[in-house]
Amino acid sequence: MAREDFHVGLEIGTTKICAVVAECRPDGEIRLLGVGEAPSRGVRKGEIVDFENACSCVREALSDAEEKSEIEIRSVWLAVTGSHIQSFNNRGSVVIADESGEITDDEILEVEYKAKEISLPRENTILHSIIQHYYVDGQQGVLNPVGMLGSRLEADFHIIHGVTNRIQNSIRCVKECNVEVDDVVVNSLASAQVVLDQHQKESGAIVVDIGGGVTDYIVYLDGAVRHSGVLAVGGDHITNDISLGLRIPITRAEKLKLEEGSATLGKSLPGDKIVLKNDTGFSGKEVEREMLNMIIHARVEELFTLLRKRLGDEVPQHLLGSGVMLTGGCSMIRGIREVAESVFEMPVQLTRAQAVSGPTSAFENPQFSTCIGLAKYGQAVRSESPDESFGGRVLRKFGRMFRLPF
Repeated sequence: MAREDFHVGLEIGTTKICAVVAECRPDGEIRLLGVGEAPSRGVRKGEIVDFENACSCVREALSDAEEKSEIEIRSVWLAVTGSHIQSFNNRGSVVIADESGEITDDEILEVEYKAKEISLPRENTILHSIIQHYYVDGQQGVLNPVGMLGSRLEADFHIIHGVTNRIQNSIRCVKECNVEVDDVVVNSLASAQVVLDQHQKESGAIVVDIGGGVTDYIVYLDGAVRHSGVLAVGGDHITNDISLGLRIPITRAEKLKLEEGSATLGKSLPGDKIVLKNDTGFSGKEVEREMLNMIIHARVEELFTLLRKRLGDEVPQHLLGSGVMLTGGCSMIRGIREVAESVFEMPVQLTRAQAVSGPTSAFENPQFSTCIGLAKYGQAVRSESPDESFGGRVLRKFGRMFRLPF
C-alpha cells in the first residue's frame, strides 16, 4: 500500500500507549488496518517524566501496530496533552493593499499572522491557530474571502499553545524509535474529528475526553472551535481515591472501578458487599458497594464541576444544542453520563469514533477516539496540501497550522 494511502495516529497516554494505522477514504470512512497497544510507563498526567521508560513503551506499541497492520511505520501524527496546554481567542485585521481591493491568499496568511502576534510566555509555542470567522468590511458570515472585494479583512482565530520543551520531549521520544512526526495535535482536537459530525459542530457541542491522567475538552459553537483546554484530573484519580478510601492495593482498586463500580448513588441494595479474594500480598476483603460508588461519584462530580466552572462565561449553555459528548477510557464507568447531565444540566451522550470499519473492538472502544481522530486529521491535512512532504513538518516550525474547517 502506498504511503499516502494510510495515516498513523500515536497517543502517549498516562495508562496506555496506543498506535492506530488507518486508511482514510475520500468518502470520509476510516478503515483500521492495525491497532498497537502497550502499558504506559514513564508518563504522568499525560506528560513524559521518565524518558527511557516512555521510549520503550512507544517502541512496543509501534511494533505491535506494524505487526498487526503489516505496514512499516515511518511517521506518525502525535497527540499531545498536559495541563500546560492553554487557549484563547484573538482577532487579526489587515488593510487590503491591492488597488483593486481584491482579497488574495496573501491577505489570508497575513491576517492569521496578525492574530498570532500576541505575547506568550517565553517557554511557550503556538500549536494551532484555527479559523473561526472571517469579516470583510464588517460583513459577517464570510466563509472564504478569497476573490472578494473589500478594504479591510478581519478574522477570529482560536489559538492553542503549550510549553515547547514538554512537547519536544514527546517528539524526541518518537524519534528515538526511528519514526518521524508528521505534526503534533492536541488530544481534544483529534478526538473531535471522529466523535462529532458537522451538524453537531454547527449546533454547538462540548467534547470531553476523559483519560487516565487528564481530561481534554473542546467546545464548538456555530461550526467553529470556541474554547479548549486540559484539566489535570482523570481516571487514575478515581483509582487512587478507591485505593485510599477502601485501603486496598492500587491494582485491585483499578479492577474494582472497572468491573464493579458505578458513579450512580442509591441503587445498591442495603448491605450489598463485594468480596475481594486473597492474592499475593493481599489477604482479601469485603467492601460495601455503596461506599465504592460514593467514592467514584464524588470524584466524577468534582471533575465535571471543575470543567463547568472552567467553561464559565466562555460558553453560553443555551447555544450548545447537541450537548456534551463523553469519550475516552474513563467514559466507560457506569453511571457517568447521569452525573454529567446533573452537573451540566443538558443532554449528555457517550460516544466513540464514527464512520469507522475494521476491528470492532478498537473503534467501539472510546479509548481509541484520539488515535483514530489523528488519522482523520492527517487525511484532512494531506488533502489540503497534497504536495507537501510529511517528514519533520512539526520540527521545522511548531506554529504552522493549516486553514482547515476543524
